[in-house]
Amino acid sequence: MSLHEASFRVKHECPYREISERHPDLTIKEWYLDECQVVEVTAPEPPTEALREEIRSLGTVLHESVDESGLHVVTQSCLCSLEDSIVQRFEDHNALYQPPTIHRQGWEHYSVIAFDEADVRALLADLEADRDVEVLSKTAIAEQQLPHSMLAPVDQLFETLTDRQLAALRFALERGYYEQPRGTSLRELADATEVARSTFEEHLRKAENKLLTNAGQFLRLVTASSGGDPLGVQSADAVEQPAD
Repeated sequence: MSLHEASFRVKHECPYREISERHPDLTIKEWYLDECQVVEVTAPEPPTEALREEIRSLGTVLHESVDESGLHVVTQSCLCSLEDSIVQRFEDHNALYQPPTIHRQGWEHYSVIAFDEADVRALLADLEADRDVEVLSKTAIAEQQLPHSMLAPVDQLFETLTDRQLAALRFALERGYYEQPRGTSLRELADATEVARSTFEEHLRKAENKLLTNAGQFLRLVTASSGGDPLGVQSADAVEQPAD
């Protein structure tokens, strides 16, 4: 079975696209996270103060630097409902969005992967109904060539985790719990927090389980046609059953 990758650009009412049209030397990359958008803006030249103010109006500035290499700004803003967004249309047509969205010279650039070429055609026809669309490439790719850029968007990987589970997972990661050998223990992690060891362990184990469950569908895609079984796992049918 082949997968189908499509890259295209659109013109649509969007503040990022409009800024890129007014300032054609800018490159704007946009990621959708849990309940926010993170935008990275770069330019080869130092910006005017007017442009800097325009960028700051997009959201909270997380990082800003201007040096001989040009401008680099990262902002975060609230994520409006995606109900009528282009990303929602991707999902409606069974197409997997590959972030980030890139805004440059007045165009929004997208890439998607679908399991059926008919889904790609239907998606493009849907988009062409209310916006300018220019197809850049359509390619059939074998499962063995599945790009790792197709892996799950961050919001899908973490969407079912609670704030406490996310905090426990991040704390364990930062303290070296997942290194080999481990840089810390569960007891040491719990002692550094205000929760009991059993409670901290419950948060961490649930976070790990949810994360792996959410990533499972993408893991299966990446390994579906790997051309062998490196672990030598036997199927249930192949395992010899003990005699009665």
